[in-house]
Amino acid sequence: MKDKLKLLIELQEFDNRIEDLRKREAQCPLKIEELEHAWQAEQAKAKSVMERLENLNKEKRGIEREIQDLESRIEKSNNKLLNIKSNKEYSAALKEIDDLKKAKFITEDKVIQVMEQIEEVEKEASERKKKEPELRAQYEKSKSQISEELSSLRKELGSLDNKRKELVQLIDQDLLRRYVMIRERRNGIAICPVINGVCQACHMGIPPQKFNELIKSQDLMTCPNCSRIIYWAQEKDFQQRQSVVS
Repeated sequence: MKDKLKLLIELQEFDNRIEDLRKREAQCPLKIEELEHAWQAEQAKAKSVMERLENLNKEKRGIEREIQDLESRIEKSNNKLLNIKSNKEYSAALKEIDDLKKAKFITEDKVIQVMEQIEEVEKEASERKKKEPELRAQYEKSKSQISEELSSLRKELGSLDNKRKELVQLIDQDLLRRYVMIRERRNGIAICPVINGVCQACHMGIPPQKFNELIKSQDLMTCPNCSRIIYWAQEKDFQQRQSVVS
């Protein structure tokens, strides 16, 4: 009976390791996808900065044209003064020139504000450009590491699957079916040790009479509480065994 239990313990070790590797395998494409999204987001931010810079420069050019237009109108108005004879018209022309100069002053303030914004955005764009090679290198490195991890996981999974197939050939088919059924129903744990009279899966005590039978290791026994296959872990043969899964 001990030999049968050892085979089941080994099988569960294989199954636990395989399940863990498959979970990690499934995470790799998600990690790569997250990495791609983060890189695309970074590129989108850089593009947005450049678009802002382009729009600000376009706005600056537009304001500069407004200033040129105001300067031209001021010059024309000043030229008109030379031909004006009445005081009323002269006063009106002076007011027009004053209004144009005020408009020019306000517009010049606007262009200064835009130029300050351009300076800030240019600084941000420059910093992003400097960081871009490093960020790209980090992205490529992380992506490569995940791909290597995925390749390694699949290689190990292939090896474990082959070893598991060899192992199940040594197990009685009825016992194997029982193991699979319990494992599916009991959160992946079909066989577990009993230490100091306590099932290590459900942490319930084993009744004294049943525990005495367990120590003898003559029959396949299950926990009366969780129905998992149990074995006495303090028995010498089980203490000395080593895991077959590295």
